Amino acid sequence: MKIDKLDLPDTAIEFLKSQGYKKLYPPQADSVKSGLLDGKSILVSAPTASGKTLIAMLAMISYLSKNNGKVIYLSPLRALAAEKFSEFKKLEKVALGKKIKVSISTGDYENIEKNLEKSDVLILTNEKMDSIIRHGMEWVEEIGLVIADEVHLIGDENRGPTLEMILTQLKLLETNPQIVGLSATITNSNEIADWLGCILVKNDWRPVPLSEGVCDAGEVTMNNGKVFSVERSICGTPIDLGVQSVKEGGQSLIFAETRNRSKSLATKAADAISQILEKKDLEELQKTSKKILLENEHTELIKTLAFLVKKGVAFHHAGLNQNCRQTIETEFRKGTIKLLSSTPTLAAGVNLPARRVVISNINRYNAKVGANRPISILEYKQLCGRAGRPQYDDYGEAIIVGNGNTEALIDYYINGEPEPIISKITDDKSLRTHILSVIVTHPGIKKDEILEFFLQTLGGLQSRKPTIKFAIDISLRFLSSENLIIKKGERFAATEFGKKTSMLYIDPLTATYFRDAIENVSQDIKHTFGFLHLISNCEEFFPKFSLRNKDYESASLLIENNSSELLEQISEYDCSRSLLALHAWITESSELSLSDNFGVESGDMHRMVETANWLSYCLREISKHVERADLLEELGNLRKRIVYGIREELLELVRVKGIGRIRARILYKHGIKNLDDLAKIPVNKLAEIDKFGSALADNIKSELRKVR
Repeated sequence: MKIDKLDLPDTAIEFLKSQGYKKLYPPQADSVKSGLLDGKSILVSAPTASGKTLIAMLAMISYLSKNNGKVIYLSPLRALAAEKFSEFKKLEKVALGKKIKVSISTGDYENIEKNLEKSDVLILTNEKMDSIIRHGMEWVEEIGLVIADEVHLIGDENRGPTLEMILTQLKLLETNPQIVGLSATITNSNEIADWLGCILVKNDWRPVPLSEGVCDAGEVTMNNGKVFSVERSICGTPIDLGVQSVKEGGQSLIFAETRNRSKSLATKAADAISQILEKKDLEELQKTSKKILLENEHTELIKTLAFLVKKGVAFHHAGLNQNCRQTIETEFRKGTIKLLSSTPTLAAGVNLPARRVVISNINRYNAKVGANRPISILEYKQLCGRAGRPQYDDYGEAIIVGNGNTEALIDYYINGEPEPIISKITDDKSLRTHILSVIVTHPGIKKDEILEFFLQTLGGLQSRKPTIKFAIDISLRFLSSENLIIKKGERFAATEFGKKTSMLYIDPLTATYFRDAIENVSQDIKHTFGFLHLISNCEEFFPKFSLRNKDYESASLLIENNSSELLEQISEYDCSRSLLALHAWITESSELSLSDNFGVESGDMHRMVETANWLSYCLREISKHVERADLLEELGNLRKRIVYGIREELLELVRVKGIGRIRARILYKHGIKNLDDLAKIPVNKLAEIDKFGSALADNIKSELRKVR
């Protein structure tokens, strides 16, 4: 099916052609035939890279050219949302009879930006959409098209229930919006389509054919009948497979089960890959390596990464900060980095295809059971989906490293059906959270109506009615006993505390944990360390690292030195390594020191700061609610200290834009301890201070006038 034949305005056809689209891929053509451009709801179940983004764009253009309502694009991850925003922002240039405005909103669930109301296309994370519904924004009623990306994540125990809730609420809107679900290939796509009221478009076509196989003792058996050998070396099978593909002109992506293993695999591959590189690649890689060293503190992790990049290999995991990960992703896309070893986080969020994907181990550490467990077939298929780059490769290969069990692996993973998507909405945490949000948004709701609502979720479809009723009863009892909701006759309503909890986007269990802790806090003394412990100890704090044997002494010493600030008596066994790292961070430890002393890398610290910032805000809001005004200043200061990573004496200086933890400390050492001191120092003297210079000094002086 050609682009010119589509029932779209001429301006839209011209725009699509200018973007390089000429002909539709089979899943795209099937979607159009199923009524995508006629307002029909569809669920597209198709492999990675089969053109689902264009399906979303066609639906948007068609809807906006005929209607005045809003289009919502839901993404599970911020990084993916940002990627899609830059893609869909181009729609603003298309003349569709009116000016189109595309916006993105992914953070801060408590505040809903005013500009969203004026936008036609909104790119949102699932959590942000949920928050918008909880806040009762009136423009939700104007939504006419909902595009949900990665619908298969409904089965994910962390993010799944939120996506399921918002899709249930959106499909029940009176406007009856068109729903376009985009999903990986899933076994029970019929069931998901029925639940969403969608026509199912299932197509296994891929732009690059994929073959899957197992390598055992140097012999590779592929499912397309091909058998070949791999030259073996002391580096091990995963690297031998990766190097072979690079020698044949491809790139390799090796999935490792842990961070350390991803680093060690990249290290093993370095020498072999560097010998294959061309001179122009080496020059580019040299620049990238210098960039990594220039932009980051020289922790062991960063030094190793910079050294490996020079040799055309890299590793990728959540310990690396956002900048490093982006640099690695860009260079891998460009083709200068030839071999990348990564933890499976990469498969979830970033589109980084390679000719050959190697699964070095089918086991993964499972924190719930505290041991290694085999990955699911669904997860395996997601990893395979990265094989084959549409512009560069004629084929893609996914190879599992076996160990005398080739036939079993082929039977189970390669020929196996992915597990069906099972709803997690009835888990305790998600049910109490979402029942509270339903009561907040529907004051006066009856128990039967709550049950009726949850029966319309996917969980309601997959469970027996008595099971859901029983689970709802337990959650209602918890919410009532903790004074989050009240019952009058047959009807439920949220208390002020319940409303606050729901608006803060926090688990009711965390909210009650915070409230109970705050109510018992003594007055007139500082509690900074106690608050840090409270935050890092709650259910929602992430990432949480447990103490290693060598950390117990440090934890014990920390408790001893800060015992006057505790909210309750604790021992080192009540602490996590994350608490030690957070405390070190707000006492101005460097990334190098955090890495050396606690094994906490900058990517981890960034996520801890992000979570602790949000939780300290929630803690302060709950303190307001329980009328502990005496705690507000300290909690406000703690939050700023968490964001900037500073001691208390620098709080005033960081109010000036352009002054962060490093510059504030330098100024303090030069006797500039507050804004008055900063105002007094002549601009030329400020420019002479290390890490400043004349341009920055001028800038700081003008920013200073804004905050005084």
